[in-house]
Amino acid sequence: MTTITESPLGEKQTIIGRQSFMETLMKNTPIVVPKVDDLVDGIVIGLQASTLYVDLAPLGTGIIYGREYNRAKDIIRSLKSGDKIAVKMIEPENERGYMTLSLKEAKEEIVWREAEEMQKTKAPITLAVKEANKGGLVLEWNGIPGFLPTSQLKSEHYPRVDDGDKDKIETELKKLVGEKLKVTVISSNQKEKKLIFSEKGNDMEEIKEIVSKYKVGDIVEGEITGVVDFGVFIKIDQNLEGLAHISELDWVLIDNPASKFKVGEKVKAQIINITEGKVSLSIKALKTNPWNEAKDKYKTSQEVSGVVIKFNKHGALVSIEEGVAGLVHISGFKSEEDMKEKLDLGKSYKFKIATFEPKDHKLTLLYIGQ
Repeated sequence: MTTITESPLGEKQTIIGRQSFMETLMKNTPIVVPKVDDLVDGIVIGLQASTLYVDLAPLGTGIIYGREYNRAKDIIRSLKSGDKIAVKMIEPENERGYMTLSLKEAKEEIVWREAEEMQKTKAPITLAVKEANKGGLVLEWNGIPGFLPTSQLKSEHYPRVDDGDKDKIETELKKLVGEKLKVTVISSNQKEKKLIFSEKGNDMEEIKEIVSKYKVGDIVEGEITGVVDFGVFIKIDQNLEGLAHISELDWVLIDNPASKFKVGEKVKAQIINITEGKVSLSIKALKTNPWNEAKDKYKTSQEVSGVVIKFNKHGALVSIEEGVAGLVHISGFKSEEDMKEKLDLGKSYKFKIATFEPKDHKLTLLYIGQ
């Protein structure tokens, strides 16, 4: 039995017996039938009753309608019969016998593929800054919003804020809104809709050449160009900055780098890592390691006095001397409330050393009392 159905545009489709057109096509031809989410090329046939008909010969006819039609209205408005377009397969065959397509998703898919390719090739693009926030700048590329973190700005655009105040940083970054910056794509994640740019990528070859003059272990002197929550940026050569992470600033715990360092200050540091043109620095490496001296002063089970310097989710951090601190685990108390009732920040208490491994800078303590 053969049933003939006719679309509003007049073209006919044949359904043979109980076999659908797509099933017959797959059995009788060597043509590769696209799967869901595949991109395919088609020719616009025409538009009728909020439905766009697309010729996907030799596969048949596809339609863009309903939600997908509404999502792509702006694009569809400019199309005419005979236009070649790329579409995404949503459903190989719907209840009307057509392939359900998406024009909007196809366009986004193509853009994200281009973004991935640009990430590989590091091709530079020039984009205008749309917005600014405390973490960086928002740029837009082919309809996709992307983010340019503050850490990926060139030194001339990096916000110079002495105290690292986030509100002041945001104020400085807002001055860049409207400006055009030359950037590269350094991360592209279609699933999470994340596109990350870098302004530094354009100088990567030059930076790699400069970096080649240095090696791990070198001691350098530079000027602090930025102070952020996670450390300080230090300019050590023309167009080359290194980062001294907050954990590498001092042997003493530092919660706020801005309390110890200022933009424009000259400091010495040691290069501890070089990876893909990025230089990691350590300021504390040039200072005497207090753990080396502590190894001969303390041992397991020894009773010591210590000052509570910080609480975290694991317990309390206690300093037994400058630069040597250990954890009093929360499991040694009935609860977090019990721990904070017994211990106050800045106060000294008695503890017993449970674990002491100075080589690994590891120290755990047990609370004894006042």
